[in-house]
Amino acid sequence: MLRWFLGGREAQGAVEKNTVLFIGEEQPKNSYTELQVLKGHFDIVRFLVQIDDFRFASAGDDGLVLVWNAQTGERLRELRGHAQQITAMTTYSRTTSDSAHTALITASSDRTLSLWDPETGNRVQTVSDLQSSVKCLLVLDRLDVWISGGNELCVWDRGFHLLCKTDHDSDAGITAMVELPKNCIAAAVDKEIVIYRLRASSSKSDTSVAEIRRLTDHQDSIRTLINVNDQAFASGSHVGELIVWDSLDWSIQSYERILWDEPLPEGPTQIRLNLQKQSEMSVQHLASDGERIVAAVGSGLYLYDVSTRTVAAYRKSAHDSNILHTMLLPDGQLISCSEDGSPASAGFFGMWTFGRSNKQASQQVKKVPELPGLRTLELTGDLIGHSGAVQMFVNFMDLGLVTCSTDQLIIVWKNGERESRFRSLSLFHKLEENQGL
Repeated sequence: MLRWFLGGREAQGAVEKNTVLFIGEEQPKNSYTELQVLKGHFDIVRFLVQIDDFRFASAGDDGLVLVWNAQTGERLRELRGHAQQITAMTTYSRTTSDSAHTALITASSDRTLSLWDPETGNRVQTVSDLQSSVKCLLVLDRLDVWISGGNELCVWDRGFHLLCKTDHDSDAGITAMVELPKNCIAAAVDKEIVIYRLRASSSKSDTSVAEIRRLTDHQDSIRTLINVNDQAFASGSHVGELIVWDSLDWSIQSYERILWDEPLPEGPTQIRLNLQKQSEMSVQHLASDGERIVAAVGSGLYLYDVSTRTVAAYRKSAHDSNILHTMLLPDGQLISCSEDGSPASAGFFGMWTFGRSNKQASQQVKKVPELPGLRTLELTGDLIGHSGAVQMFVNFMDLGLVTCSTDQLIIVWKNGERESRFRSLSLFHKLEENQGL
């Protein structure tokens, strides 16, 4: 299931003008009324990466990396070389003597790393026989290096030469990384966030990476780690903790815990929703637009305002199962997808709003007296297409949305009115060329 939210905040009984949904205006309708199904994978498709304004790459458990044109749906290249499932994928800008273009870096369970040229489909570089599978990749364009995270953190140059690495960390390994100021990196390792400092040098032999701090404030495994803005990054844990950190001194800016069962003793701000299973309190995904953070917590969504350090909105049951991916779009929309697998709900995504609440929503807000301004998220639309869990999505703005799923399919969702208009214009041009015949 993939769903959308849209809207803003309400203040003193009126909707502020920085919102998308205003009093007296009609609620935005779902414009994604046309879809194009892309086939090519033979197993679960877990990753989508945008290459440029028109192209994207998909990868998953079949070890294949496919390059597509989002506008036409054409499969442009098949990148074959990995023997097992893809575990991470990212883009990498490369500059040659002629021009600059975007390459792809992939990691696999076969313990290899590969650099691909999506223009030709060729594997340019590869590293094999790694000590462990790589779970995450991070490109540091400013330092002209990239980093792989597994049971150890490795720093590589553009030629795929290993510059330095850390010692074997733990059996859990590094599951997520973000870049911080002053050549620092935050890496999630089980319950801890490890801060590393990279000392780069023009001489490859002098480049080094060293651990300088461990943040041990989470009570359980960290599931997601993101940059919020230049001053903050955030992490979410298996027990519903959301922590916003200062990017410079790594202190806690704010701490929230979303409770599904028992309230915590006095301490951090708490929001208690209805009773749910212990497994549904995990923060599965975080996304931010620099001002707000959306946390996917079990099957619910939780919107947090960074500047005011308050809850802006929530929806305790946004999906029928765990939410896997979220995004805050520039126009104020919120989109989410989940692993919904029941026959009645598989393969949806929808649009939501966090503007004015209805009577029922207002009654729900009253159950949280310590957060009187809390809003609920209102569904504005569902899209049906996939028959399995939607793993993630990429937004191509005017060209539409791209989703991938356990059903092995990729779907490009398009604005039906826009596509119809383009087809009409194309037909008129052909009639003019043939003098109306």
